[in-house]
Formats: sequence, C-alpha cells, structure tokens
Amino acid sequence: MKKVFTSLPFKLLVGVVFGIIVGQLAGMESMKAAGDALMNVVVTVRFILSELINFCVPLIVIGFIAPSITRLGKSASRMLGVALFCAYLSSILAAFLSMAAGYGIIPHLSIVSEVEGLKELPEVVFQLEIPQIMSVMSALVLSVLLGLACTWTNAVTMTNLLEEFQKIVLEVVTRVVIPILPVFIGFTFCGLSYEGTITKQLPVFIQVVLIVMAGHYLWMAVLYIAAGIYSGSNPLKVIRNYGPAYITAIGTMSSAATLAVALRCAKKSEPPLRDDMVDFGIPLFANIHLCGSVLTEVFFVMTVSQILYGRIPDVGTMVLFCLLLGVFAIGAPGVPGGTVMASLGLITGVLGFDETGTALMLTIFALQDSFGTACNITGDGALTMILSGYANRHNIKEQNLKVEL
Repeated sequence: MKKVFTSLPFKLLVGVVFGIIVGQLAGMESMKAAGDALMNVVVTVRFILSELINFCVPLIVIGFIAPSITRLGKSASRMLGVALFCAYLSSILAAFLSMAAGYGIIPHLSIVSEVEGLKELPEVVFQLEIPQIMSVMSALVLSVLLGLACTWTNAVTMTNLLEEFQKIVLEVVTRVVIPILPVFIGFTFCGLSYEGTITKQLPVFIQVVLIVMAGHYLWMAVLYIAAGIYSGSNPLKVIRNYGPAYITAIGTMSSAATLAVALRCAKKSEPPLRDDMVDFGIPLFANIHLCGSVLTEVFFVMTVSQILYGRIPDVGTMVLFCLLLGVFAIGAPGVPGGTVMASLGLITGVLGFDETGTALMLTIFALQDSFGTACNITGDGALTMILSGYANRHNIKEQNLKVEL
C-alpha cells in the first residue's frame, strides 16, 4: 500500500484533484480578490517549472539516445540487428495504427475546442526564461552521429563518458524533473479548472483512455498472429504463460522491475520460444520495445491537440512524429512515463505544444502508464517468438546457456 501512495501516478492524481479543487475555489465570485492573487502565483510558478522541464529535454535526448547506439554497436550481430528492426517496426506500426484510429475516431468524440464563458488567466508576473542549450532536433542529430561515430572509431573513453552522462541525466530526471511534475501538473489543472476547460472535457479523457486500452489488446493480437504465422508455431502456447508478467507490469509500471517475471513466463513457453532467444531477446526488448507506450502517446497527442488547439495535426506532421517517436522509444529512460518524457522535445518541437498541452500529455499518459507497460512486456513474447523463428529458418544453432529461474 505504501508503494501505491508514493508512486508517480498517485502523486499526479493528487496533483490533478487538488489543482481542480483549488481552481474551482479561485474562480468563485465571492473569492475574486484572493482568487486573482492566487492565480497570479499559479501561472508564474507554472511558467518557471515549464522552462526548467523544457531545458532538460535536449539533455534527456542526448543522454539516452547516444549511449543506446553505442551499446548496440559494441555487440552488433545479425540477431541484434533483427531484434532492433523488429522492435522499431512494431513501435512505428503501432503508432500508425493509433494515428489512423485517431483520424477516424477523434472527430466523432464530443470535443468542444472553444467553450463559451471561459475565464481568462492572469499574465505571468515574473518570466524567468531558461533557454535550451540546443534545439531538440539538433540534440537528436547530435546523439545519432555521436553514437555512430563512437562505434566506428571504437572510442572507449567517449563511450564511457556517454554512459556516465546517461547516469547523470537519469539522476536529473529522477531527482528534479519527476518530483516537480506533480506540482507542475497540479498548477496546470488549477489553471484549466479556473478557466472552466477541464470540467467540460473530463468525459472525453475517460473515453480516450478506454479507447487506448482497447488498442493495446488489438496490437498484442496483431503481434502474436504475425509471430505465429512467421514462426509456424501456435502463439497461444506463449500467451497462456504471460498472465503473471502482464499483472506484474500493471503493478510495477516498469519493464525493468517486471523483467524477472517476464523471463520466467517466457521460459515456460519452450517451444515455441528457444531458450537462447529468451535469454537474449526478453532483456533486450524490455529496454527497446515500447509498442504500447508509443500507441498510447500518438492517440493522446492527437486528442490533446484537438481539445486545446482546435485541430488534429496534419498527416505529414503525424507521420514524422511517429517515425521519430520510434527512435526515441528505443532510448527512453526506464522510469514511469519514460517514453513521453524522452519525447517531450517531439511534442513541443514537431507538434508545437505549449506548457498546457505538455502537462496534459504527461498527466493522462502517466495515469494509464501501467497498461502501456503491460502491453510492452507482453508484446516482447511475440517478438522473441519471431527471433526464434528467424533462428530456426536460418539454421542458427541453439546456444546451450540454460538459466533457470
């Protein structure tokens, strides 16, 4: 029970509820003077926190994308290439499925972008601007080139430096960004509640979460059907063993924390999963295969864009977002909401979200992140099934490295 109360989703939920209540109180006519003064503080603090979070975004991009590339380069092999291709393809196809669903479903939801009778938020009293050290796209290109160059030149010192930098950035995320998120989101929802927006759109958010969860099950079905066809095996022999891993992922909201259970479930599925492919694929996919999180984020950004800005991003913008999101997902940090955290730069840079849109994304993503993680973990079994089929098709001899769990 203690873990529940100290978890990020619970803190975010408290922030949301507290923010909505305070915003409603501040908007009451009987408290107009005190409410206006309070909202001056709210919008100012929110602006400063937003600047701090945005400043960290390029650091997160460099800190996680570049080391991920160097690690792949060190152990480059045919099976690693196949695994990487499968993980990326699964993520972007899930993203495109979600994008298609978004264009088909979101226009039919009862979303009113311009709600009548909204109050205006006061201006920011003190604008403490914290410019980013570079643009997000510059950080992405730098990360890719730096990671590749380190593998090409076998730059041991620089590779170690990138590993150290990743640890530093993870600490920044863990000790700075994540702790201020509940405050930032609480203040954002306070502003939305004061305006009157959130009370009008709450039913939409509930519908969207249910739609995304249905999308998770649909994509898992697609993965296992494809894996069964490619490997020539019955996918039900794998799926029936994955229940404990799915439940554990919902509880832990972490692929890393679920890894031991996922390995145990996968090892019970031999055949069709080869034991050596389980030892290789399950730990690897736990870090690079985030299909459920990507599917969730794509649908959410389209919904939030419709709610706040009155339009869904055009197809070209969304295709670019999906393709880049697949890259960001491979290097996403292993923390709750890691995918959306790593891709904040895409949300602000490619889609043009402001601090309100960013806060909404972080909130609704984190509140259902456990189901996205469960989809990621369960999908790893299907990709490991594809690896096993590939190894069998290409007569790759099984390595007898039994690890009992």
